[in-house]
Amino acid sequence: MRSTRGTSGRGSRDLTERVRTARRRSNSSTRWLERQLNDPYVAAAKRDGYLSRAAYKLIQLDERFKLLKRNMRVLDLGAAPGGWCQVAVERLQAANSTIVGVDILPFGPIPGADCHVLDVETPDSEVQMKQWLGGPADLVLSDMAPSTTGHQTTDQIRILALAEVAYEVAQATLAPGGGFVVKLFQGGAVGEFLAVLKKDFATVRHAKPEASRKDSSELYLVAQGYRGTVRDEDETC
Repeated sequence: MRSTRGTSGRGSRDLTERVRTARRRSNSSTRWLERQLNDPYVAAAKRDGYLSRAAYKLIQLDERFKLLKRNMRVLDLGAAPGGWCQVAVERLQAANSTIVGVDILPFGPIPGADCHVLDVETPDSEVQMKQWLGGPADLVLSDMAPSTTGHQTTDQIRILALAEVAYEVAQATLAPGGGFVVKLFQGGAVGEFLAVLKKDFATVRHAKPEASRKDSSELYLVAQGYRGTVRDEDETC
């Protein structure tokens, strides 16, 4: 297991690296680059060999909610570039665990994970994912997010739509007792979606990992103890 010690930046000098605005670089691009250069989780990901800083979000969610257990089938939606798959592989460490990652963008290979290019909104995609898993999933993860527009209401509508798609996949693939983790933006109209999850799971909790940037509105819903029954494959056709 890789250590996350030092990722908070505590105990180190308060150094901020500033980036000059290049002639062909916009101010927003300069701010993004400056933020990347000064982000302790970006530096930690490079040091620890993770494909993205998002790996630490799953590490912190797992430490709080005990999501990843041995002998699990895990489905990771929106998996590219693969940081969450890497964490799942490390934490499961069992020959009979299965980690399947899917994304509309090519990614991988990731040792220990099965990586696929797939649009989860296409017909029969759930059937295909269950075949890759070799049976019902014990945990469905979704870090899917839309390209943001900067318009808060539009971005909230878009990410809620992706969350609903992710839960449709979860309903089609989750085994009873399974878990579901999905990203949303704070302040969105998620009342109906949250009500459905509370009906279908024993517990539903909100979480914002420390690795989430402070200026980000993202949060995660962590639902555990699925009360539903996994669909038969012929029902998803």
